[in-house]
Order: sequence, then structure tokens, then C-alpha cells
Amino acid sequence: MRILRLILFFSVAIAAAIASEAAAAEDQEPAPPTTANASEFIRTSCETTQYPELCYHSLSGYANAVQQDPARLALVAIGVSLSRATGMSAYLANLTRGRNRNDFSDPRAAAALRDCSAVFGDAVSQMRGSINQMRRLSTFGEELRFQMSNVQTWMSAALTNEETCTDGFDGVMDDPIKIDVCDRTVSVKEVTSNALALVNSFAANC
Repeated sequence: MRILRLILFFSVAIAAAIASEAAAAEDQEPAPPTTANASEFIRTSCETTQYPELCYHSLSGYANAVQQDPARLALVAIGVSLSRATGMSAYLANLTRGRNRNDFSDPRAAAALRDCSAVFGDAVSQMRGSINQMRRLSTFGEELRFQMSNVQTWMSAALTNEETCTDGFDGVMDDPIKIDVCDRTVSVKEVTSNALALVNSFAANC
């Protein structure tokens, strides 16, 4: 009997403790949005892009900064694109420096490379303009829609410039430099395309 009483005593004590913890939990304020919520928001938003998996993997690391804010997501996506484009622009500048037609198996590749370097410089400038505009957005109304129209125009132009780079190599023999530059440019174009899609998605709801 003594053992049964002890078991009953401890059972009642444990039940009381559980009830007390549950009541305390109900009195607490709701927990703030978690990183998991922000990550899911980014994944869902990326479904509207042409390269959703690339979009998610390139942006999910910024979940804490983005939270569930579409404007922040668009800003971060442009920032990632700008970083990639800036790196590509520097790479092209180094690649063209000191080279001449004789360094290529197809002389037309030299001109295509110079043009590619120039248009990437333009793309970088357009993305910087987009970043600056996104950082100064109005809260709502016609001014906000006008600002987002600017961002859409600049990001679209940046993507067009990147596409112009690869188009410039059309008809050029499969020179090793052509293959390298085109492969790298495609990677940048995909990130820029995703950023533009997220910009368009935000602008559509302004």
C-alpha cells in the first residue's frame, strides 16, 4: 500500500507540474517569426522565378534580413545579382587587358570580348541604380509605383546587356575563351533573371 501511495503522490505532482507549465506557456506573448518562416517565404516567392532552385539557394542565407518582406527580398536579390555582375565585369576587364586578335583561335572573339566587357559595365551601373532606388522607396501611392517602374526598367536593361554579351559570340568558333565567358555569363544571367522576377512580383502588388 505504501508503494501505491508513493506512485499516486508522484503522479499527482507530475500532472500538477505539467499543468503549471502549460498555463505559463499560454500567458507568454506569441513567438516572433522564425527563420523557418522566412525561409519558407523565400522558397514560395522563388516559385515565381524562372530558376526557383537557384533563387532559393542564393537567397535563403539572407532569411533573417528578409523575414517575410517582399521589398527586402527584391532588394537582397538585386544585391546578389550586383555582386555576381561586378565580379564578372572585373573578370572580363582582366581578360581583355593585354590581349589582341592573335591570342584567339577566332579573331572575332576579341571584338566580342571587348563588347561583352562594355555591356557588363553598363549592367553593373544599372543594378547600382536599382539598389539606390530600392533603398529610398516611398511607403505607398504613385511615387512608390514610379520608383518601382524605374527599378524594373533598370533591371530589365541589365539583363538585356548580359544577354547581349553572349549574343556577341554568335558565329564565333568554339574558342576556349568564348566557352568560358559564355558559361560564366549564363550563370550571372540566371541570377539577374530571378531578381527581375522578384522585383516584378513586388511591383505588381504596390
